[in-house]
Amino acid sequence: MSDSWYVVAALVIAGAITVALRAAPFAVLKPLRESRLVLALGLWMPVGILAILAASTWTGTFTSDAGIHWTTAAHAALAAAVTIAVHLLCGRRTLLSIGLGTLTFVLLVNLL
Repeated sequence: MSDSWYVVAALVIAGAITVALRAAPFAVLKPLRESRLVLALGLWMPVGILAILAASTWTGTFTSDAGIHWTTAAHAALAAAVTIAVHLLCGRRTLLSIGLGTLTFVLLVNLL
């Protein structure tokens, strides 16, 4: 009989910890919404992540393929310019800028 109380106590403790851990983010949410740091991070992190992704992709592409032609580099540069322009001119819509940049690169590589 004591084993069942042990299991019940463990379940109650685990449940209380789970509820507390799930409620903790909501407790600190209000001060974070008013934080200038969080607002700045929300504005600049997507751009930073895209820059890191682009840099690693370009580095990997240009260093791994020894026979890369200058036209492929030009296509990539033009697609990157389209991505940046769309991102800055269309209200920082990340999916739109990535999508149009990718579409530009695919069309340039396959049609020209």
